[in-house]
Amino acid sequence: MGKIESHRDLIVWQKSIDMAVQVYRLTEKFPSHEKFGLTSQLTRAAASVAANIAEGNARGSTKDYAHFLSIARGSLMETETFLILATRLDYLHTDDLQTCLALIHEIDRMLIVLRSRLQP
Repeated sequence: MGKIESHRDLIVWQKSIDMAVQVYRLTEKFPSHEKFGLTSQLTRAAASVAANIAEGNARGSTKDYAHFLSIARGSLMETETFLILATRLDYLHTDDLQTCLALIHEIDRMLIVLRSRLQP
Protein backbone atom coordinates (compact mmCIF):
# COMPACT_ATOMS: atom_id res chain seq x y z
CA MET A 1 0.00 0.00 0.00
CA GLY A 2 1.28 3.46 -0.90
CA LYS A 3 1.71 6.34 1.46
CA ILE A 4 -1.35 8.48 2.16
CA GLU A 5 -0.36 11.97 1.07
CA SER A 6 -3.82 13.52 0.87
CA HIS A 7 -7.48 12.71 1.27
CA ARG A 8 -7.55 11.77 -2.43
CA ASP A 9 -5.41 8.73 -1.58
CA LEU A 10 -8.02 7.39 0.87
CA ILE A 11 -10.21 4.64 -0.57
CA VAL A 12 -13.06 5.74 1.68
CA TRP A 13 -12.90 9.23 0.15
CA GLN A 14 -12.81 7.78 -3.39
CA LYS A 15 -15.83 5.58 -2.66
CA SER A 16 -17.64 8.56 -1.12
CA ILE A 17 -17.12 10.49 -4.35
CA ASP A 18 -18.46 7.50 -6.30
CA MET A 19 -21.51 7.40 -4.04
CA ALA A 20 -22.15 11.14 -4.46
CA VAL A 21 -21.95 10.78 -8.25
CA GLN A 22 -24.48 7.92 -8.10
CA VAL A 23 -26.80 10.02 -5.97
CA TYR A 24 -26.57 13.01 -8.32
CA ARG A 25 -27.38 10.78 -11.29
CA LEU A 26 -30.32 9.16 -9.50
CA THR A 27 -31.81 12.49 -8.46
CA GLU A 28 -31.90 13.61 -12.10
CA LYS A 29 -34.92 11.30 -12.38
CA PHE A 30 -36.78 12.88 -9.44
CA PRO A 31 -39.86 15.01 -10.11
CA SER A 32 -39.08 18.67 -10.81
CA HIS A 33 -41.15 19.77 -7.79
CA GLU A 34 -38.52 18.08 -5.58
CA LYS A 35 -35.66 20.20 -6.93
CA PHE A 36 -35.52 22.42 -3.83
CA GLY A 37 -36.74 19.73 -1.45
CA LEU A 38 -35.59 16.13 -1.34
CA THR A 39 -33.21 16.46 -4.29
CA SER A 40 -31.37 19.33 -2.66
CA GLN A 41 -31.17 17.64 0.74
CA LEU A 42 -30.03 14.34 -0.72
CA THR A 43 -27.31 15.72 -2.96
CA ARG A 44 -26.03 18.01 -0.21
CA ALA A 45 -25.82 15.12 2.27
CA ALA A 46 -24.11 12.83 -0.26
CA ALA A 47 -21.50 15.44 -1.21
CA SER A 48 -20.90 16.25 2.44
CA VAL A 49 -19.51 12.78 3.17
CA ALA A 50 -16.42 13.17 0.98
CA ALA A 51 -16.10 16.86 1.87
CA ASN A 52 -15.91 16.11 5.60
CA ILE A 53 -13.40 13.31 5.09
CA ALA A 54 -11.25 15.77 3.12
CA GLU A 55 -11.60 18.54 5.68
CA GLY A 56 -10.83 16.24 8.58
CA ASN A 57 -7.77 14.86 6.82
CA ALA A 58 -6.50 18.39 6.22
CA ARG A 59 -6.81 19.36 9.88
CA GLY A 60 -3.74 19.40 12.06
CA SER A 61 -5.00 17.23 14.87
CA THR A 62 -6.17 13.67 15.25
CA LYS A 63 -9.05 14.87 17.44
CA ASP A 64 -10.31 17.17 14.67
CA TYR A 65 -9.93 14.41 12.08
CA ALA A 66 -11.98 12.00 14.19
CA HIS A 67 -14.63 14.69 14.68
CA PHE A 68 -14.96 15.30 10.93
CA LEU A 69 -15.15 11.55 10.29
CA SER A 70 -18.10 11.47 12.71
CA ILE A 71 -19.75 14.28 10.78
CA ALA A 72 -19.10 12.39 7.52
CA ARG A 73 -20.78 9.34 9.00
CA GLY A 74 -23.78 11.43 10.02
CA SER A 75 -24.08 12.75 6.47
CA LEU A 76 -23.82 9.19 5.19
CA MET A 77 -26.76 8.14 7.37
CA GLU A 78 -28.73 11.19 6.15
CA THR A 79 -28.04 10.08 2.59
CA GLU A 80 -29.27 6.58 3.38
CA THR A 81 -32.43 7.95 5.00
CA PHE A 82 -33.24 10.25 2.07
CA LEU A 83 -32.67 7.41 -0.42
CA ILE A 84 -35.08 5.17 1.48
CA LEU A 85 -37.62 7.99 1.56
CA ALA A 86 -37.21 8.56 -2.18
CA THR A 87 -37.80 4.85 -2.79
CA ARG A 88 -40.95 4.86 -0.69
CA LEU A 89 -42.17 7.88 -2.65
CA ASP A 90 -41.54 5.86 -5.85
CA TYR A 91 -38.84 8.24 -7.09
CA LEU A 92 -36.28 5.41 -7.08
CA HIS A 93 -36.42 1.75 -8.04
CA THR A 94 -35.56 -0.75 -5.33
CA ASP A 95 -32.61 -2.01 -7.42
CA ASP A 96 -31.10 1.49 -7.47
CA LEU A 97 -31.62 1.77 -3.73
CA GLN A 98 -29.93 -1.58 -3.07
CA THR A 99 -26.91 -0.60 -5.19
CA CYS A 100 -26.51 2.65 -3.24
CA LEU A 101 -27.13 0.99 0.12
CA ALA A 102 -24.38 -1.55 -0.53
CA LEU A 103 -21.90 1.27 -1.18
CA ILE A 104 -23.17 3.25 1.82
CA HIS A 105 -22.68 0.27 4.12
CA GLU A 106 -19.17 -0.27 2.76
CA ILE A 107 -18.29 3.40 3.33
CA ASP A 108 -19.80 3.23 6.81
CA ARG A 109 -17.60 0.28 7.79
CA MET A 110 -14.54 2.07 6.42
CA LEU A 111 -15.34 5.25 8.37
CA ILE A 112 -15.78 3.25 11.58
CA VAL A 113 -12.43 1.51 11.11
CA LEU A 114 -10.59 4.70 10.17
CA ARG A 115 -12.02 6.57 13.15
CA SER A 116 -11.14 3.73 15.53
CA ARG A 117 -7.53 3.84 14.32
CA LEU A 118 -7.33 7.52 15.24
CA GLN A 119 -8.39 6.96 18.82
CA PRO A 120 -5.78 6.04 21.43
